[in-house]
Amino acid sequence: MEEIQSQSDLYRSSSSSASSPTSRVPSSHFFYVRKPGSLRQPISFEDSPEWEDTPDVDSRMEDEAGGRDSINYATTTPISPSLSKMNSGSMASSPPVPEGGGAAVVRKIAGASIAWKDLTVTMKGKRKYSDKVVKSSNGYAFPGTMTVIMGPAKSGKSTLLRALAGRLPPSAKMYGEVFVNGSKSHMPYGSYGFVERETQLIGSLTVREFLYYSALLQLPGFLFQKRSVVEDAIQAMSLSDYANKLIGGHCYMKGLRSGERRRVSIARELVMRPHILFIDEPLYHLDSVSALLMMVTLKKLASMGCTLVFTIYQSSTEVFGLFDRICLLSNGNTLFFGETLACLQHFSNAGFPCPIMQSPSDHFLRAINTDFDRIIAMCKNWQDDNGDFSAVNMDTAVAIRTLEATYKSSADADSVEALISKLTEREGTQLKSKGKAGAATRVAVLTWRSLLVMSREWEYYWLRLILYMILTLSIGTLYSGLGHSLSSVATRVAAVFVFVSFASLLGIAGIPSLLKEIKIYRSEASNQHSGAFVFLLGQFLGSIPFLFLMSISSSLVFYFMVGLRDDFSLLMYFVLNFFMCLLVNEGLMLSIACIWRDVYWSTLTLISVHVIMMLSSGHFRIRNALPKPVWTYPFAYISFHTYSIEGLLENEYLGEVFAVGEVRSISGYQAIQGNYQISPDTNSKWRNMLVLLAMAFGYRLLVYVLLRFGLNKNFSGRLLLSHKKNNSSR
Repeated sequence: MEEIQSQSDLYRSSSSSASSPTSRVPSSHFFYVRKPGSLRQPISFEDSPEWEDTPDVDSRMEDEAGGRDSINYATTTPISPSLSKMNSGSMASSPPVPEGGGAAVVRKIAGASIAWKDLTVTMKGKRKYSDKVVKSSNGYAFPGTMTVIMGPAKSGKSTLLRALAGRLPPSAKMYGEVFVNGSKSHMPYGSYGFVERETQLIGSLTVREFLYYSALLQLPGFLFQKRSVVEDAIQAMSLSDYANKLIGGHCYMKGLRSGERRRVSIARELVMRPHILFIDEPLYHLDSVSALLMMVTLKKLASMGCTLVFTIYQSSTEVFGLFDRICLLSNGNTLFFGETLACLQHFSNAGFPCPIMQSPSDHFLRAINTDFDRIIAMCKNWQDDNGDFSAVNMDTAVAIRTLEATYKSSADADSVEALISKLTEREGTQLKSKGKAGAATRVAVLTWRSLLVMSREWEYYWLRLILYMILTLSIGTLYSGLGHSLSSVATRVAAVFVFVSFASLLGIAGIPSLLKEIKIYRSEASNQHSGAFVFLLGQFLGSIPFLFLMSISSSLVFYFMVGLRDDFSLLMYFVLNFFMCLLVNEGLMLSIACIWRDVYWSTLTLISVHVIMMLSSGHFRIRNALPKPVWTYPFAYISFHTYSIEGLLENEYLGEVFAVGEVRSISGYQAIQGNYQISPDTNSKWRNMLVLLAMAFGYRLLVYVLLRFGLNKNFSGRLLLSHKKNNSSR
């Protein structure tokens, strides 16, 4: 304790511009000033606009709940004791948040209270459940308020948020209790929304179209009802000016900026009108202007009654002034929970007053972020105009211990525990599920949306159609004028092989679009907006028209330029066979993309697979002559090139007769025996067609297994790991 006291004294002496809020009466433009009796309103900041008054949160909760549930019962307790000295009549007023200009009136949202008690989260490491990410955290959030979880990287912010939402990965284990409206019941579907740090949007849709399709996927009921909730979500997130604008832009038109995109991802969750909204880093990758606009919009959303809980890494002074409560974490330890103004008082009481010209969040993170110790060690010999490189000379480990010890022994911690106890004494209104859209409705919506997206984005199928036409024109001109003599059989077999093999290889150009679809599915499936079966069926039905267009256009060009047999039934079989080949290839690409989920590795794997299929297809060496192990079993039998080429050659040569001299003739089956192995049975080509159809469904069954049992279970863990990597790199 002597070390802590000496370090605190050193900190006070080095911060010449800092002063405790209790020892100095702030001016009207000081950032932590509040209006008397308005401790739930946002903190005022310099040059703030003149906004209309917002009704007090307590009165809103009383109006919505009728004063009979545990929310209002708990809010009758006194507010943070640290603020009692500061809640005096000498303080200047602070501007509330606007309700939004314009004539549109957004309906209120019935919020819900959430409280957590002794919440501990451990992650499975080398030893079973050895690493505590969150340690004995206590806190609460009320309707109509914004509760922020703040802390440096790897402090447990996202883990605590996921624990509250019930979205922890399988490798995590949670201890403690989470109460919603005073009960421990699980939050049902539609009662809460969760916005990931990075969400996948569909750039070829407008904001209104994207939200409308999301509403169709999420909500049961009639279409006009869904249109109304979409318009409410657009108004709530201040997206009216961008409602008819493409999210990703088009040609020379720019798409939405990062701030608007972030608000669209939040609006997607508002379609369900959730009671509680969890947001992971709403200010992620936003500039100062976009961040302030985002927080003002969220404050307006909170004023509608919604309970907002979100994480944040750092904020400006203006943004900090909009928070209602703050939960400050460091290495999983709770250093403070309570009103934002009380947090400033807490730091001052612990010996770390915030300098007047410094942002509160900057000051908090400077005191508790251990990364600053390395910076000070690197720059310890540097001097600036004011003396030392940094005004804070205290070891952050000592600061963290001081702040934690001060909070645990403070009246703020006792007040939080008392309020949580009152919240959980009796149960309030139970949250109910709002119902889901039916499976048939979701399939229809995904199919129509896929058709619309594929028709607008050229890299889905239009690019492949162009590549296929170039390929078929090249092959057609290369193998044109072959005739129907016996000497042209080998060349014709080579032409069919090149057409099927190279067309399948060019299909790899669709890998980026398939990966984009998988990302969209992951984003929607994480919030139960979609499922593996409906996604696969919708994607399959949506791709059929484009695949058939590619097959019939390419087949017609190749068929007539090469000069195959002039028979309509044979032409139709050629088109159907190539169409099945494209379906199988699409399923193969989708399965490889699901396994790797990376453009480079998916492309490399597909090229390798196609090369092996080409080698074992029977063109370079007849299948009977292939080595039995590996090349015949399994490569030759799992290669869809084999069945497609064999079916096309059987379609061309079975029933054909070639003259040998003037008196002798041989059948087409005999003529092709030395070049490719086919069956003499006339029904063999239809068996090959059925094999291709079975492969098309087989690959999609594999994709379903990967999505349903592999992707969904490991998605949260992989996503959390990627988020931690992003945090560590920042």
